[in-house]
Amino acid sequence: MPVPQIISLGCRLNIAESEAIRALVGGRDLVVVNSCAVTNGAVAETRKAIRRARAERPSAQLVVTGCAAQIDPASFAAMPEVDRVLGNAEKLTSHAWEASDPVIVGDILRVRDTAPHLAPAFAAHARAFVEVQNGCDHRCTFCVIPYGRGNSRSVPAGAVIERIAGLVDAGHREIVLTGVDLTSYGPDLPGAPSLGLLVERILRHVPALERLRLSSLDGIEIDDRLFALLTQEPRVMPHVHLSLQAGNDLILKRMKRRHSRGESVALVERLKAARAEIAIGADLIAGFPTEDDAMFADTLALIDDCDVVHAHIFPYSERDGTPAARMPAVPVPVRKARAALLRVAGARRKAAWLGGLVGTTQDVLVERPGDRGHSGNFAEIRFDPQAVGTVQKLRIVDTDGRTLRAIPLAAPPAKAGAQSRDVPSDAQHSPTTAVSPGPRPSPGKHQSTGIPA
Repeated sequence: MPVPQIISLGCRLNIAESEAIRALVGGRDLVVVNSCAVTNGAVAETRKAIRRARAERPSAQLVVTGCAAQIDPASFAAMPEVDRVLGNAEKLTSHAWEASDPVIVGDILRVRDTAPHLAPAFAAHARAFVEVQNGCDHRCTFCVIPYGRGNSRSVPAGAVIERIAGLVDAGHREIVLTGVDLTSYGPDLPGAPSLGLLVERILRHVPALERLRLSSLDGIEIDDRLFALLTQEPRVMPHVHLSLQAGNDLILKRMKRRHSRGESVALVERLKAARAEIAIGADLIAGFPTEDDAMFADTLALIDDCDVVHAHIFPYSERDGTPAARMPAVPVPVRKARAALLRVAGARRKAAWLGGLVGTTQDVLVERPGDRGHSGNFAEIRFDPQAVGTVQKLRIVDTDGRTLRAIPLAAPPAKAGAQSRDVPSDAQHSPTTAVSPGPRPSPGKHQSTGIPA
């Protein structure tokens, strides 16, 4: 029987939606390229993936979908390798997959609901990704994604809880909540629930869920309820990835971000004071238009000031149609050199952090092929083979500055929790009633999932 190949480029949301597509297409001789449009480079990578896929599967039907296809369907339909183009809403409907029209792409800005398409299983992943939000109402000057994803819309809590319960019953021990702008969850739903309220409901109604992880967060939207869950709930993993983008206030203003540098630093200080083991990740852009050396120095210093140990560094890349693409550009070699400096600083910070974890005990989700995984703080850990999908309690014995090395403990693995140095946790109470989080902060590559491993 033919095995459909689904190639996901870009974000975790695409991974989640690719699994939903897998359930819709069944056993067809099919290649689906789920594209990314975040930069011109991402679009070019999509085209390379299309040509590579056609060369590898010349007889399969090749369908392009995702953000790049949504924004510019005609250019992909014109490629000789492509048989069909589907929009971001259409790719998640059975009707589109049963139809024969070469191009089915609607107006994404008219879409008002999301996620009747939540994936029923994640055969190729140890953790499962659940889309709870899609689209974005903000218009950062460097970003074209709202035109690929539409306006912000949320999945009702009941549908999310039902899907997570099913995934847990199927054996998944870690769930990742995903979205384009995750912290904007809820205002479009009756009663305007927040992301924090959704997390509370998930934990209450799916008691068997051991590990809940949140994808990228906008710090300005972390309210008291969500702060309490991040810092006091042991089933919420101690890993906060923030969409920081820059460390200079003028550049942040030109990006049309809603936070200041000082607010980001203050938020991290509050998070770390309330839960010391929280690991901070961040997206940072080097060489944004008009950035001078002093402005860049502010971003470079932010890695230390915000204790960023999971740094995602991007040299600025123009995206046609965005306001930033019309701003005075920083020369490409300067962008690349600054990105390299950020990566060096991030690697240094990470190596020091990993060194501090040697001697600790970590609960680790075992990922394919069985000799690696991630702890609650998202440190990558290597070990002798264990059963994929299990959570193992391991002792960290060494680091090479990039990953950790661990050995099993004699004791059986714990149900859930974060790191420890064999000190029992006292955080057994309800986080939203037992913590006083303080004032709310002010405003602010290619993965193939074709054949299960």
